[in-house]
Amino acid sequence: MQNDLNPHRLGRLVVGLVVAAALWHTTGLAANAQKVISADWLLVGGTIYDGSGRPPVTGDVAIEGDRIVAVGKFVTGKVGKTVDCTGLVIAPGFIDLHNHSDGPILAEKTRANVNFVMQGCTTIVTGNCGFGSADVGKFYQQIDKQGAGTNVAHLLPQGALRNAILGTANRRPSGAELAAMRQLAEKAMREGAWGMSTGLIYVPSSYANVDELSEITKVVGRYEGVYVSHIRNENTQLLAAVQEALEIGRRGGTPVHISHFKSTGRDSWGVVRQAAKMIEKARKAGRRVTADQYPYIASSTSLDAILIEPWARAGGREALIKRFDDKTIMARLRYDMEVNLKKRNGPAAIKFVNYTKRPEWIGKSLAEVAKSEKRDPIDVAIEITRNGGASIVSFSMSEDDVRHVMQIPWVATASDGKAYLPGTDKPHPRNYGTFPRKIGYYSIREKVLPLSKAIRSATGLPADILGIPQRGYAKAGFFADVVVFDAKKFIDPATFDDPHQYAQGVKYVFVNGTPVVDDFKPTRKLSGRALKHVATDEKPSRK
Repeated sequence: MQNDLNPHRLGRLVVGLVVAAALWHTTGLAANAQKVISADWLLVGGTIYDGSGRPPVTGDVAIEGDRIVAVGKFVTGKVGKTVDCTGLVIAPGFIDLHNHSDGPILAEKTRANVNFVMQGCTTIVTGNCGFGSADVGKFYQQIDKQGAGTNVAHLLPQGALRNAILGTANRRPSGAELAAMRQLAEKAMREGAWGMSTGLIYVPSSYANVDELSEITKVVGRYEGVYVSHIRNENTQLLAAVQEALEIGRRGGTPVHISHFKSTGRDSWGVVRQAAKMIEKARKAGRRVTADQYPYIASSTSLDAILIEPWARAGGREALIKRFDDKTIMARLRYDMEVNLKKRNGPAAIKFVNYTKRPEWIGKSLAEVAKSEKRDPIDVAIEITRNGGASIVSFSMSEDDVRHVMQIPWVATASDGKAYLPGTDKPHPRNYGTFPRKIGYYSIREKVLPLSKAIRSATGLPADILGIPQRGYAKAGFFADVVVFDAKKFIDPATFDDPHQYAQGVKYVFVNGTPVVDDFKPTRKLSGRALKHVATDEKPSRK
């Protein structure tokens, strides 16, 4: 004990500690000096959800140029503009995996995509349901030349691909025709497509069988693309349709993604839960299978698509009208339409979005129109088809199913909407409110799922599904696609009766570091970019 307390040794120990402390202080200052962050925008004191699904942290986010340069706590140097985010949520910008802005994003009046940036969206994925441009390179060039309010990632639309070779013919392709489709698919993947989409209830996608689709998907798989499908049936045959998608992905060597995952029609309520179990089984077996969902009980498409079977739509509208005029064919057609109307919960569940011939019908149900016209609903539907068709909203889903699906961790949030301007029509409110409805209504207000999980379903998860690099997460070095919103005010005022209402509560949105929403107001800046999938030939396929 005496040696331990020797004053000479104690003195040397004290001196050593003082020296060590001085060295630590000096090196610590040097280390901190190296971490001084300069920024164009400094978001201070926000609640940061990083897109991973983990609980949030309170901290700062620094943006310089088109990148996030720091997240959390750090020392700042020169700062352009500081924004107090106390009490606000900071998150990665939302990624809409299922969007139909293929035309509107190129149009001068809608390319700013205001109805989506006001929801917090920074990236949209086009080419869905088999629709859009099969010339991927040209589409991307137009985006980069003209600019867009959001980033745009594109899928090869199989319907457009098939139409380019076979038109709307309802037949199998010849060997040469299949080879031509495969060549076009390869070109699209080389030009940056993220995968291929199908719309198997639409003409001409619906005429392709598993063999045809699998052969084209093999090309997509070789370039590490994803098979994305509006599957062949979303009602009582949902399980068979999901199984078909899984088989196509298996043969093609691609991940499988199911678009707007749901079961429609009262007879099929609950079937989507069985389909989820089927997908879970495939995932446990090592398959990459995911889905997306819009958080509403109504879908929206054309009246033709929900009532008229694909075989009757072969050859286009002229051919369809000729079938209406054939009494023998018409008997079968009418029967099928009556069956499909019943599956959709009847004429009262179908509301008109747009019909140029009779604009006074907009916002009314098929049942209301039929009653006012003193006609059978099927006769009204046939007249509409003869006159060029109409867009509709169909109330056919279960609220319980919708709530169940949004809690599944591999289901992303997606709108199935498009860039829109307020007008006299009454489109589905998902065009204006998908993301605040899922996050603001279902998560924050209804507590259906934790906020961290709801945000992940719109950020990190969709980025992971497509494999988009350096987006979807709030991380240093990632692109500065960022949303700042007030959780207490983030909500969707858009309704089916009054849909043209922008989302509320989003204070800032940055797309590649540029504010497209500034202090709750859209700037209409076109800082979005064409996001191209980097395709290297003969990559090993993902399973």
